[in-house]
Amino acid sequence: MFNFLTDFANHITLMLGIDLDSRLGGAVSFFIEDSIKIFLLIYIMIFIVSLFRSQLDPHKIKNYLSGKRSIIGYALAVFLGIVTPFCSCSSIPLFIGFMAAGVPFGMAMTFLIASPLISEVAAVLLLITPNAGVIGALAYIICGVVISILGGYLCDRLNLQRFKRVEDEAEDNHHHCHGSCCSCQKDKVKSVVKYANDYALNTLKEISPYILLGLIVGAGMHGYIPQELFVKYLGESNPFAVIIAAFAGIPIYANHNSVLPIVQVLLMKGVPIGTTLVMLMSITAISLPEMIMLHKVLSWKMLGIFAGYLFISFIIVGYIMNFVLL
Repeated sequence: MFNFLTDFANHITLMLGIDLDSRLGGAVSFFIEDSIKIFLLIYIMIFIVSLFRSQLDPHKIKNYLSGKRSIIGYALAVFLGIVTPFCSCSSIPLFIGFMAAGVPFGMAMTFLIASPLISEVAAVLLLITPNAGVIGALAYIICGVVISILGGYLCDRLNLQRFKRVEDEAEDNHHHCHGSCCSCQKDKVKSVVKYANDYALNTLKEISPYILLGLIVGAGMHGYIPQELFVKYLGESNPFAVIIAAFAGIPIYANHNSVLPIVQVLLMKGVPIGTTLVMLMSITAISLPEMIMLHKVLSWKMLGIFAGYLFISFIIVGYIMNFVLL
């Protein structure tokens, strides 16, 4: 689908006087191609979901959920998680807003899990990445949905709401994310489109340094780290590869977009898709900085349960996916 970008990147690399068969040539070509591809995909996807996001209001969500079956609420929470914030720093204020509005705890937790865990940009990129494709993208989305809904269900079933922190703390932070831009954009299509375009451009501006850093790291890995090294530590022959990938992601705080170049390299170097997705999910869903931010509204005990559930879920999913897809 993006072969023209590969040709363009190779052409620019040759114009720079760099041999495509050299390590530097492979790194430069990868950087040029993925820079265009990722920035373009991110803008398009953020623009599309922002058209929906401009109408989001936690109180309306609560009213919509009133009297409906829990499974509908969990499904809606997953959908909202997919189409709203793009990193934990923006999903946490929405989570706080949902709790302040009285959205059931299990449904709010489903949103909190799904928001950083499932990314439409990551799904599209997996779709067009060698060694992933349709199966990889679908597996990523399905696993994220199951983990999110099951997590919310268990929160309600085990009455984990008792581990929330004081309600007033949530009320103080209510709806910081986008209060002014939701209410004022409803009347005219033009204003909604303008909001979506502005939000997409501003988001790109904010995250572009992290994306470029990820691209630089990914390009270096692609050009200079031998495939044999990835296969040794993260390949299918290592029975502990999934666990290593899960642990490796925890100290890192990043959104999907900055990690995607590294994910692409792992897949291209022959790392199994289950192991690769475990690292992606671990980085975006259970990083240490995110746990610290969440302590504003959740007790340390609840955070321990939350992180432990995700960690075990990712490992189980990784092994199952590697077994089924290899």
